[in-house]
Amino acid sequence: MITLYGIPNCDTVKKARTWLEKAGKAYSFHDYKTAGIDRAHLKAWIADHGWEKVLNRASTTFRALDDADKDGLTADKAIRLMIAQPSMIKRPVLDLGKRTIVGFKPEIYAEAFA
Repeated sequence: MITLYGIPNCDTVKKARTWLEKAGKAYSFHDYKTAGIDRAHLKAWIADHGWEKVLNRASTTFRALDDADKDGLTADKAIRLMIAQPSMIKRPVLDLGKRTIVGFKPEIYAEAFA
């Protein structure tokens, strides 16, 4: 089963959901703003993509952090921040079972389902 992780009011998540629906792809949606996210998922995503890609440093939530929280980032510190504030996770994350895609670009989704 395909799972799309994100928050429902995010414009990029909406675009990904629309793409999946138009392509006829069945998926479940995991709202990590309300359901949270566990360390195991974050560790797996970071192992595949690097914490620098999974942590959305452009988010307003991240930018609002104290400098002490932003300084000296490591994978472990990024995981702690994302567990505490899931809106700092780059959106969406598409879990295809054997592969995950972070972010949304129609051409990357099309290639993944080709």
